[in-house]
Amino acid sequence: MSSEFNVHKDFMEQLDKVLDVDTGLAYCCDSEEFYQEMLLTYLDDQKYDSIEDAYQKEDWESYRILVHSLKSTSLSIGATELSDQAKSLEMAAKESDIDFIREHHSVTMDYYRKLLSHLHKILRESMTKEQTVEERVEELPLILVVDDDAMNLRIAEKMLNGQFYVASVDSGEKALDFLKDRHPDLILLDLHMQGMDGFEVMKQIQADDSYRSIPVIFLTADDDRDTEVRCFKEGALDFITKPFVADIMIQRVSRILQLDRLQKNLQQEVEKQTWKAEERRRKVERMSLQIMRTLAGTIDAKDKYTNGHSVRVAEYAREIARRVGKSEKEQEDIYYMGLLHDIGKIGIPDEIINKTSRLTDEEYEIIKSHPVIGSDILKNISELPNIGIGARWHHERYDGKGYPDRLKGEKIPEVARMIGVADAYDAMTSKRSYRDVLPREVVRSEIEKGKGSQFDPYFADVMLAMIDEDTEYRMHET
Repeated sequence: MSSEFNVHKDFMEQLDKVLDVDTGLAYCCDSEEFYQEMLLTYLDDQKYDSIEDAYQKEDWESYRILVHSLKSTSLSIGATELSDQAKSLEMAAKESDIDFIREHHSVTMDYYRKLLSHLHKILRESMTKEQTVEERVEELPLILVVDDDAMNLRIAEKMLNGQFYVASVDSGEKALDFLKDRHPDLILLDLHMQGMDGFEVMKQIQADDSYRSIPVIFLTADDDRDTEVRCFKEGALDFITKPFVADIMIQRVSRILQLDRLQKNLQQEVEKQTWKAEERRRKVERMSLQIMRTLAGTIDAKDKYTNGHSVRVAEYAREIARRVGKSEKEQEDIYYMGLLHDIGKIGIPDEIINKTSRLTDEEYEIIKSHPVIGSDILKNISELPNIGIGARWHHERYDGKGYPDRLKGEKIPEVARMIGVADAYDAMTSKRSYRDVLPREVVRSEIEKGKGSQFDPYFADVMLAMIDEDTEYRMHET
């Protein structure tokens, strides 16, 4: 609810006797109606009894918080002398100078009591209330104001309403309860409150992923550098000093909201572009795989007895890589190498590849050239610099009697040793013009026999384990 007042013509003259009206109006956007409303709130939220109670109980921490609030609210209505006195008491409480408090407390409180009495009389004689209901405009940003001083809350609401929708609570505990149900676009958080102070509230906000992204501006009447530094260190984006100046508050709130909106939009755009880039990468990857499979199929089609050979070799080699602990990326790479391991056969005449009778020595030498042809073809693929390893060395033997380079043992690249045993397995489990698929026991025996001579013993053992697990003999050409 808000209150509107009919102003008596001598109202400001009466106020000017007890207050610095120009200062008060400056904090109230030079609006006499707003100023009167703040004076009413100042009276309704008087702290006289609470300060006296804290003083009598010698609860100096509560006393410090109360006079801190009195300092800022008094200045906001133009009670500059009382504000200065309250500031002195606040500093004394902060420094535990109890003697100073005892010496000056009564004078300050007497001045405060008389001011409250004067204001009550002036306002009672000059105002009538008209109440109107404020409704939230849903599209306006929601600002949560947290302050245990009712006057500060009212001032903030009055300054911000219209451009923003304002919700207010008078404690840190209530602020955290509020956040459980609603997420404001920005929080204005008082530092000095009884119970949970602003820093403690900020710590809990920062600790919760649900709230951490909400921008926070601290409200404080402190003007020391240490407080300013700590505000930013604790995660605040800005701070506003009390008493509030309307233009400064609106500009800072607007700037932080704009910055937050810009950052969120930028983050969304980054995520959008990242998703697009990832989708393009996946598309290129899918296309590359399709091209490789097409090439592999084209190569296999040259020999009517090797249909699907390259894909099966790629799958077996990938499974070997998986079983020996290779990463997903390494498994993917060896799969691609397996797909293209026989690409060099594209340069071998069809009549030699499809010859059903025994090859001549000359024809066999031509066949043995396909690894070099394959590696020469693949070496130009700069995006996959190692893609030709399988093509060139899958016919090398562990004992050094293979081709084309007669590499021996671990000098043969690891991936080529995996592809080599996978290639030999598929050759034995595929149909040929002169024989059918070899029995599982025969294939196993040949792999076992080749350990240490034709095959790397380690990868041969992995292949043997795969054979033993395939009790129904599904791993062969169908």
